[in-house]
Amino acid sequence: MGRAVTNPVFHGFLSFWSVGSLGMLVFVRKYLLFFPALLLPITFTGCTRTAAPSVAEAKALAAEEQQEINLARQQMDLIPPPSKTRYMAVKSLTQWENPYLTVQGGMVTLHVVQADANTSGLGAGGMLRPIGARRQDLNVRVSDLPVALNAVPQNFWPYGRVVAVEEAHEVPVSARPEVRRNMEKVIRTLSDLGVVVYEWSDSGRS
Repeated sequence: MGRAVTNPVFHGFLSFWSVGSLGMLVFVRKYLLFFPALLLPITFTGCTRTAAPSVAEAKALAAEEQQEINLARQQMDLIPPPSKTRYMAVKSLTQWENPYLTVQGGMVTLHVVQADANTSGLGAGGMLRPIGARRQDLNVRVSDLPVALNAVPQNFWPYGRVVAVEEAHEVPVSARPEVRRNMEKVIRTLSDLGVVVYEWSDSGRS
């Protein structure tokens, strides 16, 4: 599959293991990073505040994120354009075989369905071969979404370059504005990656 995009923040937490023709998305906590506390003389004025990043640091971070998106988009372009007739025919997310996202306030859950090793259509999606049994879930930050999607193998995208997106269920009223803001960020990120967004509501497709 072309050149992989790596991210030092994301490295060590996301790995793909291939077994024959199957790929499995595994959330790996390889490291527990412990940073020694550096004690510095501080003048207290009621509370301790973390210094805001400088303008130069903010620009450097934005440039790094944009570079990451550009690289990830090059990789995503290897996935064929979406087949609208295929994904429009899906009536429930439980039957959705492409990657899809559940957006929460502080993170996004990426759901990935492994490609079916059985190429026969007999019983596919039924009780003996349920799609849910091949689904893996990974919680990521929105900023790590390009890297996470870029790591999903091409054969895990049977509908082409399209991702279904839903808001988390049973969100408290007080948290809904944050979830909505995160939803907007996710849609913008997917658009930057050249991925078609297919929004779902609690009642089904939007």
